Amino acid sequence: MHKTLLYPILLLVLHAAAFAHPGIGIVRNSRGEIFYTDLKQVWKISPEGRKTIAVANVHTHELCLDAEDNLYGEHLWYEGEATDKWGHYVWKLHASGELERLIPPRPGFRENYRDFSFVRDGAGNMYWAERNTPAAGGTAEILIRQRAPDGTLSDLCQTHDFRDVRWMTCSAGGTVYLIDAGDLRAITPEGTVSTIARNLAQSHVNDRHSLMGLWLDHDESVYVAVYSSRVVKKVNRAGAVAIVAHSSQPWSPTGGLTAPNGELWLLENSVTNAVRVRQIRLPGTEKIY
Repeated sequence: MHKTLLYPILLLVLHAAAFAHPGIGIVRNSRGEIFYTDLKQVWKISPEGRKTIAVANVHTHELCLDAEDNLYGEHLWYEGEATDKWGHYVWKLHASGELERLIPPRPGFRENYRDFSFVRDGAGNMYWAERNTPAAGGTAEILIRQRAPDGTLSDLCQTHDFRDVRWMTCSAGGTVYLIDAGDLRAITPEGTVSTIARNLAQSHVNDRHSLMGLWLDHDESVYVAVYSSRVVKKVNRAGAVAIVAHSSQPWSPTGGLTAPNGELWLLENSVTNAVRVRQIRLPGTEKIY
């Protein structure tokens, strides 16, 4: 289960911005191995703390795992101004270590094809947001789409009052959590939409990337990487918001995960686009990777 942007990421200019913005992909498998992206490759941190390259030479912003510990990512590239063409492929790193190109190289962006998302529930359903094309005189709406394992597409919710859907994540049971114009909202498997917390970014910040990755803990509290404020906020199921971690300059959090023992693992990006991982141990010590 992981996170994704508005599907598609609106227009080509916004795709260009997406190519440049920090990655949010960091996941933990059942063996306790941590995988994360630095937009150049995907790294693995072993349970003993050894850091190695898991997948070389890939530009992926997101990662996800399936129930069998297989890891998924993509590679996105831009050919340059001469052709002004983009391309991508989707890869799968099997738990055995075999690397497969699940979707072979193809032109354009993954989002245009509506056949793969990194936001998944425990049953293998995929989720994303897309803007519909209204009839003449109509108003465009943002739809939350679900793709079943058999390829069936459906509209998850009946109400479409979304304003600006950004990153999202999903529980194993199929509840989707997403950022909508700075608010944290939830959609049940039955399609009921609710707002859990409002204005999670600082009110004076008007940045589409001020709120980055989302993730859940075992209680289904939602953690939000507030890139603009250099903090991580935890929102419990009652909507109470608390700051649970700070990043020191020049670093800001872009994603994270909560380990079964309660430790936080934060993906951080610097003002010079360096990437690191912070393991915040209990009761407060930390280690940098």
